[in-house]
Amino acid sequence: MAAGFRTFVGYGRWPMMKVLLMGWLAVCWAVKLQAQPTAGQPYADARKGYRLVYPPNWQVAEGRQPGDVVFYTGNSPQTAQAAATLSIRPLPDNRKDLDQLASGQADSVWRAVRRLPRSRVARIEQHDAGSYQEVRYDYTFAPDGAVERTHVLGRRLWRGGYEFQLEYRAPARQEGRNLAAGQQLLASLALTGPGLPSRRTTEQGCDDKMYGIVALRFHDGQWEDDCRTIHEFLVADPAAPPKVHARVLPFQSYALAKGFDNCLYSVTKAPTDAPELVYRYNPATRQGDFTAWQLPAQGPENVWISAATDQRGDLYFITSDANLLVKVSPATNAVRVVWSADPVRQAPYYPAIGFAKAGTHANFCLTDADSLYQVYSTDGALLKVSLATQKPAPDLLPLEGLPNRGGYSDLLLQTDRAGRRRLYLAGPKALYEVDVARRRATRVRRGTYTDLAGCNLFLPPPPAAAALPTAATWRGRVLDAATLQPLPQARFRLSLGKSETTVPLTSEAAFAFPAEVGKVYAAHLELPGYLAADTAYLTLPGPYVQDIVLRPLAVGTTQQLDKVQFEQGQAVLLPSSFPALNQLVNLLTRNPGMTIELRGHTDNVGDPQKNVVLSEERVAAVKDYLVSRGIAEGRISGLGLGGTEPRASNEQESTRQLNRRVEFRVTGVQ
Repeated sequence: MAAGFRTFVGYGRWPMMKVLLMGWLAVCWAVKLQAQPTAGQPYADARKGYRLVYPPNWQVAEGRQPGDVVFYTGNSPQTAQAAATLSIRPLPDNRKDLDQLASGQADSVWRAVRRLPRSRVARIEQHDAGSYQEVRYDYTFAPDGAVERTHVLGRRLWRGGYEFQLEYRAPARQEGRNLAAGQQLLASLALTGPGLPSRRTTEQGCDDKMYGIVALRFHDGQWEDDCRTIHEFLVADPAAPPKVHARVLPFQSYALAKGFDNCLYSVTKAPTDAPELVYRYNPATRQGDFTAWQLPAQGPENVWISAATDQRGDLYFITSDANLLVKVSPATNAVRVVWSADPVRQAPYYPAIGFAKAGTHANFCLTDADSLYQVYSTDGALLKVSLATQKPAPDLLPLEGLPNRGGYSDLLLQTDRAGRRRLYLAGPKALYEVDVARRRATRVRRGTYTDLAGCNLFLPPPPAAAALPTAATWRGRVLDAATLQPLPQARFRLSLGKSETTVPLTSEAAFAFPAEVGKVYAAHLELPGYLAADTAYLTLPGPYVQDIVLRPLAVGTTQQLDKVQFEQGQAVLLPSSFPALNQLVNLLTRNPGMTIELRGHTDNVGDPQKNVVLSEERVAAVKDYLVSRGIAEGRISGLGLGGTEPRASNEQESTRQLNRRVEFRVTGVQ
């Protein structure tokens, strides 16, 4: 999964191939960390569809919000030294169907972090895995006046109309081994199985239930119009007694469609010639409410007479004269007119069915080939119209096996368990199944229905393979490392090969640089009074956010020499260390009044006293190099600390290597 993320690669100018190699090693390490189970205690929820592994010495508790889970170290979540909170929330209806990355979730995180006091972004990156989308972030901040900074690591994942968020927080100076544990905890989170039923319109599976609006009811000893009660059938046995949803519509209706969310959608049959809201009824909960979708005025002496669903989950409503067909797209909440003139008027047979006092031919169902069947209410003959071209087929399809008198009110295509298509026809006092090839109808059951609804003919399309973005944009800010205030006066240059670009900064020291995907850019920043920064940037597809900090040239400032390396277990400098050391020589040369203290560190493997000696010898090797390049010996002091000041956990090699380092501290500036 991590292959879609971008990674920053250290400080200093390395040979280009080494930068590329280290960039891909970082990516491979992230993939390995994600794929391999970490030592700890598993925690999973099959119903919600996730699993993770939390550190063995951490505790688990309920969060402040219902359903939240807190993983923490310490006596309680409230006083925890470090804690990570997992929350799962349904997205709002107006966002559940959106492409979360395209709608700017990474930008949203960046804007939120920038509003925090004294914030610094280590990274914000996004990834599209096809079945889910994700934004990862890493930043620190400190409230005004507070000495302690808070370190925040997080992952936000979107699947099925839900947001999964796992966020780690700890005081930055007290993290110690907790940071590595928190990183492993976040990396272990994986979405599993189908999980929660999808709320996204295009991902919801339509069940095998079909429905019909009951036309008549027997009340007070006589038959009367109903048009508010709904019968529920199973496609596997439509002849079985239906489940009755008695008078669940708030109005009388002729039109009913079933959405991919397995809810039913209807509109009043009143000839209002005014805009009307679509009503949603959930058969599972037997609850309903009006949607925000408003159909246009249906025209004088017209009613909404039929509705249907297409293969994308869109809903269609048609008027009794067939002159107005309207599409409602639940995924986007869009309502648009498909046609405003009856296409059947173009058919050669239209004079035979379109004369004055003739029955309607508007009742319809949709196929999975962008076409629709309509039924002539007088004799049950079928009509076919292409939605793509809005042209009718040249001939009517009369059916055998139907009563002669009229009253044919709707059609519905369904698929049975064997995968066979079944076309149902609502006729006078009975439901029929139609064999289109033989043009014959067979009675299925008694009942008079104004409209039929179902959608199991249409299976949701599989998730499309995520296409990698072709653009790479690096955004961030240039900040003072001590105060985290913006430095808009800094000079920021990016070079690719022989080409160099000066990157402009806003008044808030923010930048955005569109780069070529898959390239390594050398970034150089400088500002009088600060240590220059050199960074190699490997651009992978998509947006990426990382702030750059410049350390003030002041007593107490400490700068790590990341690229200074030695032979294994020895105090012999590797040639790859020379560029970084030459930069330090240039810094000391430009600032003749500057004095420094070199500080050597090791991990905790082996004899502690030998580690101190090794760190002292390595400091001496660095000092000898600087002196050999013309820096006065008296300007350089040294200190070997062995493994007494770890930068990260010593429990695994991936973090132990961060503790094997040389740094310098400014001891004087004139």
